Amino acid sequence: MSRKTSIDLYGGAALLALSLMLGLNQVLIKVTNDGLQPVFSAGLRSSVAFFCVLAWAMWRGKTLTIRDGSLIAGMITGVLFAVEFVFLFLALDYTTVARVSIFFYSMPIWMTIGAHLFLPDERITPQKMLGLSLSMIGVAWAFADRGAGGGSIIGDILCTIGAMCWAAIGLIARVSKMNRAVPEMQLLYQLSVSAVILLPLSLLFGPLIRDLQPIHVPLFMIMAIGVVSIGFLSWFKILSIYPASEMASYSFLAPVFGVIFGWLFLDEKIGVTIIGALTLVSLGIVLINRKPKISVPPN
Repeated sequence: MSRKTSIDLYGGAALLALSLMLGLNQVLIKVTNDGLQPVFSAGLRSSVAFFCVLAWAMWRGKTLTIRDGSLIAGMITGVLFAVEFVFLFLALDYTTVARVSIFFYSMPIWMTIGAHLFLPDERITPQKMLGLSLSMIGVAWAFADRGAGGGSIIGDILCTIGAMCWAAIGLIARVSKMNRAVPEMQLLYQLSVSAVILLPLSLLFGPLIRDLQPIHVPLFMIMAIGVVSIGFLSWFKILSIYPASEMASYSFLAPVFGVIFGWLFLDEKIGVTIIGALTLVSLGIVLINRKPKISVPPN
């Protein structure tokens, strides 16, 4: 498909479906945690997804190499990927999907701050500052209200650190030789390194199997194949077709869907704090990602 200059019906539908998938991911993790130990589940998920992505890349004839200078950056992002998801999986043992949706999807906050520090062309503008302020107020509001939705301070901190790791991966991919690698190779770095780290690490977190039920197996496979393999690769595909600036405007949908799915499937209580914090964070994300219109002088 040729490069587009704006989001059309196909792109909008694809981004909506991807946001739905990402919002549902937190529910899948939380339910699967009942059957599998979180760290083991995260490592196993990376392992399964690695072979899926590798098979896809080989079938499509993608160039997979470590000789393009991306190896060191790829290894670093793999470590960060491991930290990101071990904290996210553990966080869902302590807190609700609704709260995780607010704290984990605060990633654009940390990405914007990091870009301001390390990317000269992406300084914080007044509009971004307003977005940052609104998002930070929303995060602080949710963090301060310990009774909102049954969350815990441990869960909130864990998924916030996970969001910071997510932002760091994005920054490293932009400023390092990592950008020389095709998207599939970038994802393979993260999946392979995280699997090697998380599977042995899981032995320190108790029994690998909790109360495994038949329902946990298909839910786990949906995470590994649907979310990580198909979902992440679809994001890269969409990014290759549509402008990143317009795609970013859809990023607030994932936390919204996460809160909705937590209420719908897990019967989580959604009070004023959750709705208010989600609104502020989502509005902040829109302002952070929104590109200012350039006025064209009349001829």
